[in-house]
Amino acid sequence: MHESRSPWRFILPSALGVLLFMTPVPMEDGMTIPIAVLSGALQNALGGMIPGLMTFLIVLAALFTLIVKAVRPGFIRRSAFWASLFDVSVFWTIVRIAGAVFAVMTYFKIGPEAVWSEATGGTLLFSLLPVLFSVFLFAGLLLPLLLNFGLLEFVGYSLTKIMRPLFLLPGRSSIDALASWLGDGTIGVLLTSKQYEEGFYTKKEAAIIGTMFSVVSITFCLVVIGQVGLEQYFIPFYLTVILAGIACALIMPRIPPLSRKPDTFINEAPRQADDEAIPAGYTSFSYGYEQAVKRAGRNQFTETAADGLKNVLDMWLGVIPIVMALGTTALIIAETTPLFQWLGLPFIPLLELLQIPFAREASETIMIGFADMFLPAILGESIQSELTRFVIAALSVSQLIYMSEVGGLLLGTKIPVSFKDLLLIFIIRTLISLPIIAGVAHLYF
Repeated sequence: MHESRSPWRFILPSALGVLLFMTPVPMEDGMTIPIAVLSGALQNALGGMIPGLMTFLIVLAALFTLIVKAVRPGFIRRSAFWASLFDVSVFWTIVRIAGAVFAVMTYFKIGPEAVWSEATGGTLLFSLLPVLFSVFLFAGLLLPLLLNFGLLEFVGYSLTKIMRPLFLLPGRSSIDALASWLGDGTIGVLLTSKQYEEGFYTKKEAAIIGTMFSVVSITFCLVVIGQVGLEQYFIPFYLTVILAGIACALIMPRIPPLSRKPDTFINEAPRQADDEAIPAGYTSFSYGYEQAVKRAGRNQFTETAADGLKNVLDMWLGVIPIVMALGTTALIIAETTPLFQWLGLPFIPLLELLQIPFAREASETIMIGFADMFLPAILGESIQSELTRFVIAALSVSQLIYMSEVGGLLLGTKIPVSFKDLLLIFIIRTLISLPIIAGVAHLYF
């Protein structure tokens, strides 16, 4: 393949990617990134059309999956992309069908209200999926600017000496973390998934990044702290979330279940010890720059455009039906059963030990965060203790894994984490974060 060594093939597309995905811009409701601005503009332009379009796409995904399972047409056998998108296991076929049923019931408000109410299916179809629709469109099309033009090679070799000893990760993972922090956890999951599928992360690394660094954005943190009426404490709140997140990211890769993930790539090849070695005569910076220019030179813009379109189709047809199915199921359980209150009971002694007022009421918010990150703040806003509301808000963000978005997204990708893994990681993150958050809360209240 023709290879250009022009540094501009690396610098210009990468700079544009950084501008779009990682450059904070001030908005009326806080800081965000240009991709989120574009996403919001599309949502405003399309208005109420998006839920109907999402319902159509979810039903289309289920129908194509059923047809492929029954007939296996020729275009599926000849295309690795279409095969990976529609030739899925029986379990994921059932999940896609469930997502289609929930979407139709919710859009037309038919069947049991427990499925389509504003607190369950309505939350997914009319609130979350419009956001994912537009984020996936722009992020999917434009992610190749970050992935294909050498930025990850440059950053990877430059930061490996930091990321590897601290978090057991390659330096390029810092881009995933930064994109999540400034943008949204969904963008981080998408980045991580593509990097894993392309053979840059091992199974262990992809699982660590997806469950430790796919944090919610600064803007959404403002919404959470505002919900519990503590906007004036945003800075200590966010610093507390960062502190708890770093503690989890330092500890959890070294303990099960993440420590037991195989350190092999998607093709089962092991990572070699010298994969990230810097040759003699180079600094990490100069070698990273050389590899970045080489990577950009090998890239063809037509391939980049095709990759972007595949990203969008993969997320619209492969991931969104799973988010609809799993998110709606989790919210139905949260709204119609006392399951999450029962699961919170074992935390009452720990909350009392940490001297958290209204320990019983607070315990009811802990496990419900597994269904949706915003539910703890909604349940906790009426608690009469500012300290307790601060703890609930900070913990809900620090728990990170919630099935209505990040959890459902992770299960919908090829990142090797199971539902059991996510539940266990959620509980361990809670146990690590809670004492840290409680300690900081006692300093302020």
